[in-house]
Amino acid sequence: MKDLTPAPHSLDPIETASRDEITALQTERLRWSLNHAYKNVPFYRQSFDAAGVHPDDLSALQDLSKFPFTVKTDLRDNYPFGMFAVPRDQVARIHASSGTTGQPTVVGYTQTDLDHWASVVARSLRAAGLVPGDLLHNAYGYGLFTGGLGIHLGADALGLATVPISGGMTPRQVRLIEDFQPKGITVTPSYALSILDEYNKQGLDPRASSLQVGIFGAEPWTNAMRAEIEQAFDMHAVDIYGLSEVMGPGVSMECVESKDGLHIWEDHFYPEIINPETGVPVADGEQGELVFTSLTKEAFPIIRYRTRDLTRLLPGTARTMRRMEKVTGRSDDMIILRGVNVFPTQIEEALMAVPGLAPHFQIELTRPDRMDQMRILCETADTSVDAAGCAKALSASVKQTIGISVKVDVGSTGSVTRSEGKAVRIVDKRPKS
Repeated sequence: MKDLTPAPHSLDPIETASRDEITALQTERLRWSLNHAYKNVPFYRQSFDAAGVHPDDLSALQDLSKFPFTVKTDLRDNYPFGMFAVPRDQVARIHASSGTTGQPTVVGYTQTDLDHWASVVARSLRAAGLVPGDLLHNAYGYGLFTGGLGIHLGADALGLATVPISGGMTPRQVRLIEDFQPKGITVTPSYALSILDEYNKQGLDPRASSLQVGIFGAEPWTNAMRAEIEQAFDMHAVDIYGLSEVMGPGVSMECVESKDGLHIWEDHFYPEIINPETGVPVADGEQGELVFTSLTKEAFPIIRYRTRDLTRLLPGTARTMRRMEKVTGRSDDMIILRGVNVFPTQIEEALMAVPGLAPHFQIELTRPDRMDQMRILCETADTSVDAAGCAKALSASVKQTIGISVKVDVGSTGSVTRSEGKAVRIVDKRPKS
């Protein structure tokens, strides 16, 4: 793999600012954001008043813990525009979640918000090793989902040439990569594996492609999957993080020269880690649930938003700003199986350690009697693999590393349902109580 370390002179000054400078900027912007939300969003005014706090109560960053959390149901309860802090005619763009698990979550952006979003995404793409003039294959979904258009904003700001292919039509993805010769690709990690499968199906060598870096996000993925992708494509694989409620992609980014966690762009987003059960903030270095407060958003300020993502905060390395460790799972998709906490990433790690298994899988939960059961659906990497032996090895690995007994079904190559966006890792067939 080529060295893609960005030139030091290309960095924004804030990326190498001192912690004191960053803290001073955050404190100033946090005061503004709290006041902006309180004055212009009835939900926040009522929420703050009910908690007995006022924006003027914040004199230091630590005082933010006095303020109440915001959760996804709050956003849905104020559908569609109740969380907006500016008049409708000042909103330049609207995105929304799919609403598959409830009322859609609607977010808005002023033109200034879009400019800030473009800036942090451009910063993220540059941290991945892309430079003006490079060609980017953008396979994130376009539309109400923030992924495709958010990346496109930053690519334009950085001066990249973007191929806005979106997701789907996997054979065409491979064809355009081969024909257009992009340097980078933005895509979910699970769909990258589908593209890899298509390369193999077409008899093409992915290591001979033009791709030098893949920027992966929108779902948790392990370092084992990173190694698999880097080996398969002979390219760097780096992590990007974001969520529509906070901005979209580009909230934090892994730097290609270090690959040691995602630097949070703390000039725009203030992070906290809390104990997910008590809501009490924990110290940097301790794992818990990630909480974000926006510092510069005009149309849709977000105060202490519980992301449900589990990670920890670490000191900066390649940049001064703090890092978040790769997300290990979510506090709301954690599986409690017979008293044991299980995350899909743990299953993925066990699966990736079994030679002969492809990295595609689903977890099926059932309750045939009074006891919850887990079944792992996976597949062989090729027809020569001993499926029964792999099933036995994976079952034993899960039992040893996680402490639960599971059933494993190993099918033929291509038997696990593929995703063209976020992978559906858990299929819960248990009766609803």
